[in-house]
Amino acid sequence: MNWALFIESFHIAFREMSRHRTRSFLTMFGVIIGVGAIISVVSISQGAKKKIQGQIANLGSNMIIGVPGSTSASGVKAGTGSAVTLTIEDTQAIERECSAVSHCAPVARIICQAVSELGNWPAPVTGATCRYTAIRAWNVESGRELEPGDDDTAAKVCLIGKTTSEQLFGDMDPVGQRIRLKGTLIEIVGLLETKGQNPLGEDQDDTVVVPLNTFFRHLAGGDRPQAFVASAVDENQIDLAITQIKGLLRQRHRLGESEPDDFIIKSIEEYAEMAESTSNVMTALLVSIAAISLLVGGIGIMNIMLVTVMERTREIGIRMAVGATQRMILSQFIIESATLAGVGGILGVLMGFVGSIAISRLTGWPAIFSVPLIGGPFGFAVAIGLLFGLLPARRASSLKPVESLRHD
Repeated sequence: MNWALFIESFHIAFREMSRHRTRSFLTMFGVIIGVGAIISVVSISQGAKKKIQGQIANLGSNMIIGVPGSTSASGVKAGTGSAVTLTIEDTQAIERECSAVSHCAPVARIICQAVSELGNWPAPVTGATCRYTAIRAWNVESGRELEPGDDDTAAKVCLIGKTTSEQLFGDMDPVGQRIRLKGTLIEIVGLLETKGQNPLGEDQDDTVVVPLNTFFRHLAGGDRPQAFVASAVDENQIDLAITQIKGLLRQRHRLGESEPDDFIIKSIEEYAEMAESTSNVMTALLVSIAAISLLVGGIGIMNIMLVTVMERTREIGIRMAVGATQRMILSQFIIESATLAGVGGILGVLMGFVGSIAISRLTGWPAIFSVPLIGGPFGFAVAIGLLFGLLPARRASSLKPVESLRHD
């Protein structure tokens, strides 16, 4: 088929769509929904993935988390963190002896009522050494950081997050103010920069950070950290750092070769991979459902094209009588089917844009678009039109000219 006939076939296709607008739109509806759903789902899932990755990266710099293992009584396990196996000395040894680790800080946490002169608030209180904020890549906006001397002397000082500061002091600068934690007056020496939410949706800025010895002596008792956080020298040495930490802790805890670890070590990268894997599975599931809608749309196109062949049988006979070949008739109806799917695909792309923006505004997740994201579903829609238009086109091209001209 030459270009003139090819273009004329498109003119005929659009003419038929214009003559039967409602029918054409209903025929394309499955394709529109399928393409729009795929674009919306993938763009939002990519945006959500990027946001989660940003939140995970915001947790800390090359961060590694260590928690005690689980206890077991009569075969019943109490869960991760129920054992008391980590010590402050363990964390000091990690920082001193593991070459791939730059910093390590023991941490413990409770929630207690923080009381100021202007209000009170149930604040998460973290006890940690001065390395904690460096590992978390958490700078002080005003005031000063915790210092080694604060922990050595169990000084009654703390850092405070933005959310807790607003609840206790409103717009007032909290640095230099005092709060009461479990009856102990604690001076605020620094206001932490805004961190935002973590991947679990918890507000990281709702926090009070006190020296670890202050935490044990005045707030919670005991002398064992609930966990530790460490940072690798760089992102390429995270795996090496984990291997070194595991080897050192097994040696310090005198674990035999056949004995399992009494601790659990994970990196932030592992959490990122888990989040990405979960996101990919959900995206694949939703895209599969949307693809089924496209297939249903293809069946609709095939059905309507079969009806079109019946309605235009006499027209087909006239075309053949004046010299149109079977190949020309075949091409004509395939092009009409592909045009229906293509127009549906374009409307689906527009629907995908609108849907993505609407969902983005409702959820706060960014919508990320790309050429493959738009071109892929559109190309798939056209391919569906070509595939499901083949049967009606073959039926049209196989009609006998004489019998077609007799058709009413």
